[in-house]
Amino acid sequence: MGIEIEDKFDVPAEYEIPDLSGLAEIVGPKTHQLVALYYDTPDLRLASRGVTLRRRRGGADSGWHLKLPKAKGVRQEITHPLTRSTKIVPAELAELVRAFTRGAELQPVAQLDTRRSVTVLFDGDARLIELADDRVKGTVFGEEPMVVRWREVEAELLEGGKKALLAKVGERLRKAGATPSASSSKLAKLLEPAPLPKAPT
Repeated sequence: MGIEIEDKFDVPAEYEIPDLSGLAEIVGPKTHQLVALYYDTPDLRLASRGVTLRRRRGGADSGWHLKLPKAKGVRQEITHPLTRSTKIVPAELAELVRAFTRGAELQPVAQLDTRRSVTVLFDGDARLIELADDRVKGTVFGEEPMVVRWREVEAELLEGGKKALLAKVGERLRKAGATPSASSSKLAKLLEPAPLPKAPT
């Protein structure tokens, strides 16, 4: 379990990551291919409340991830080791979202295929900020699957970093043409602009 603090930015396909030298030691970029399968109820009871539950392969943190909103740009992240099954959500995670699902079945609702280029800012051995440049292909499942492509950049505060440095990185990204994202997650962006239904009380 951990707290995720990050700033997300929308960028055009031709966007160039600005020079971050002078802020910290720069390592990267390193490229990963990520495949994330998102789970929800048929009427999107999790997504309607900003909760995401996914099974992801690739990168440094393959596994199940449950993210619960805490504040703007801040989410609580709960992880679980990768399981073989892509159809059954681990019981521990399903139990944690029962207050939202209220007995409705969890099933795959979307998939994100992401080519991620990661740059990390260091101070000695301390990891400060992770900058992820993502080129995303999103698929919403249904009778007629919908495919959407976009590019975005995420700056995440790591264990050795401070919010002041995160703000400086964000400032350079904005000056280079990045726009703060209105979406709290990739899944929320994929499901736009249709309003997310909520289960009846």
